Amino acid sequence: MTPSPFYSLLLFILLFSGVRSLHAEVISVRDDAGRTVRLDRPAQRIVTLAPHAVELLFAAGAGDRIVATVSYSDYPAQAKTIPRIGSYTAVDVERILALQPDLIIAWESGNRRNEIEQLIRLGLTVFISEPRSIEDIASSIERFGKLAATETVANRFSKKFRQHYRRLQKTYQNQSKVRMFYQIWADPLMTINGRQLISAVMRLCGAENIFNAMSALSASVSVEAVIAAKPEIIIAGANKDKKASWLTAWRRWTTLPAVRHGQLYFINPDLLNRQGPRILDGADIMCRDVEQARRAKEGGK
Repeated sequence: MTPSPFYSLLLFILLFSGVRSLHAEVISVRDDAGRTVRLDRPAQRIVTLAPHAVELLFAAGAGDRIVATVSYSDYPAQAKTIPRIGSYTAVDVERILALQPDLIIAWESGNRRNEIEQLIRLGLTVFISEPRSIEDIASSIERFGKLAATETVANRFSKKFRQHYRRLQKTYQNQSKVRMFYQIWADPLMTINGRQLISAVMRLCGAENIFNAMSALSASVSVEAVIAAKPEIIIAGANKDKKASWLTAWRRWTTLPAVRHGQLYFINPDLLNRQGPRILDGADIMCRDVEQARRAKEGGK
């Protein structure tokens, strides 16, 4: 029996709609390296190559999609049970291939460049993550939500994150500047430059990074260079087991304004050193410390 013209037209419309629906399922976002990352369907099996990427995915509502990650990925608590495929400086490419991930989140400044390039050459879909501003954190969560089709959770989190950010901006950003040295390691003595994300937190709090113009994102510096820059506050990104020795080492340099006015502090490094959603928790602490240094500076005039 020959189909009627109406039936043929209806069949054509249904087929055409199906093609359009399939096309609409293609997901496309830009990563932090400016590359277009495409998925034919929402990511179900994700491998992360950095602790901060784990935190971003959980904030985006996609933490349960992570099938493997690297060492030190310990937040939130659920992340501790995720299988490990190496460290952020050396991953097991064969194990990654065996997991058949549909998305890999790599860390541009932390992972080895040759390992990232190898994963891309093998045909795996790689999103390169490198947040450089506080807004980049919110944007990363939204993009991960899109890649995993968890936009509702991701957008809700990013909205609250931006509200928190604006509150801090309103409170601190127009205050008088305080010169800061931020220490990320003691031996060798290391710090960060003005392009690193922690410097964005400093600016948010009204602090000025004394090594803002340093060329590398992070590098070793001399004690003499710190003394010459005369920081008014020193903050160490140190755990409790290191804070005493790190901060005590500075107390011998009594000519430093930070030492003279007792402005030596520490912050849990996971809050600021990781480019993740807890950075505003670290900013809350840093801004309060900077405010103390500001008052000490003004009181000492």
